[in-house]
Amino acid sequence: MKKIYSLILVTLILFSCGDKKVQTVDEVLATNDIAQIKSKKAEIDAKQQALSSDLKKINDKLDNLDENKNIPLITTFAVKEEVFTHFIELQGNVQTKQNVLVYPEMQGILESVFVKEGQKVSKGQVLAKINDGGLSQQLAQLKINAQLAKTTFERQQRLWNQKIGSEIQFLQAKATYETQNSAVNQLKSQLGKATIRAPFSGIIDDVFKEKGTVVAPGMGAEIFRIVNLSNMYIETEVPENYIGSITKNKSVEVNFPILGETVASKIRQVGNFINPSNRSFKIEIGVPNLKGKVKPNLTARLKLNDYTNENAILIPQSIISENANGEQFIYIVKNKKDNNEALAERLIIETGKTQGDFIEVTKNLATDAEIIVEGARSVNNGQVVKVINKK
Repeated sequence: MKKIYSLILVTLILFSCGDKKVQTVDEVLATNDIAQIKSKKAEIDAKQQALSSDLKKINDKLDNLDENKNIPLITTFAVKEEVFTHFIELQGNVQTKQNVLVYPEMQGILESVFVKEGQKVSKGQVLAKINDGGLSQQLAQLKINAQLAKTTFERQQRLWNQKIGSEIQFLQAKATYETQNSAVNQLKSQLGKATIRAPFSGIIDDVFKEKGTVVAPGMGAEIFRIVNLSNMYIETEVPENYIGSITKNKSVEVNFPILGETVASKIRQVGNFINPSNRSFKIEIGVPNLKGKVKPNLTARLKLNDYTNENAILIPQSIISENANGEQFIYIVKNKKDNNEALAERLIIETGKTQGDFIEVTKNLATDAEIIVEGARSVNNGQVVKVINKK
């Protein structure tokens, strides 16, 4: 309807000018007269402005008279402040500091193995014994010699205290006693290596050698693997740009995809070294055992809280557009009437972090604004729209 009225108006104006002798543009340009060409341009500019003004008046009148005018229907939501918690997502592996291989400290035949795989053991518990190769007999003989040396030394000491005997005899007896005593202690220490004990409380994860096997210190000679699953942690690397926000005691959501389990934890340690090869730093996150289901090297997905805003403004990312200058903008409604008709107004905004389908608005959006959601991509700045929010 608007187009028909506009076409009629243009036609009437053209016919009204047809009775006068008017030079065409080509005729004016052919004269090469600058004054005439400028005059013709000014004449055309004036006509164009007059036509635009008349068309606007006609369109405005038609909008007021036409009850069935085509007004875009939109939905809106009111801006409000809410708590915004942002997470970064990383992957890590479960580890334990108490996961060690137990090696023999002396050569010999593995005489006895007292534990089996899966068995719980306490710190200091005897795990196995190596044949000492006669060291026990040597120790017994040394103890006899040491006892004799002690008796001799004590007698010489009593005589020396009574000023009987020479000093050299006293000193020789003392040196013999100390030498024998040192030899006994040394052999005891050596003999103690024949008994293999648990270095800490845990579980025997592997038994590598059987009874009767010849063992000796060195690589590849491990006898047991013992693991403590009560104090495990997850280690992962965090990009260096989060060094100011990922700190000790920050909350972490830990998910074990294989187990289908999710637990809440905290960062217990933050590394002080930036890896120059990948520009990252390490963190440790303590994890519970979950009734023995969590094992070393199990993969975990981590959600680390790096940013929280108690009074954030969040909007759907889908309603944001971008202009030719790279500025982000949305549409809000202004001058809303009783019949829910309003004007769409373009608003340039600045945004921050995202979480899921929502993004934080950091600048230019007031808490009392009403943002266009459905229809946000199809309206224009200054256009009349109608709000049809459901009650």
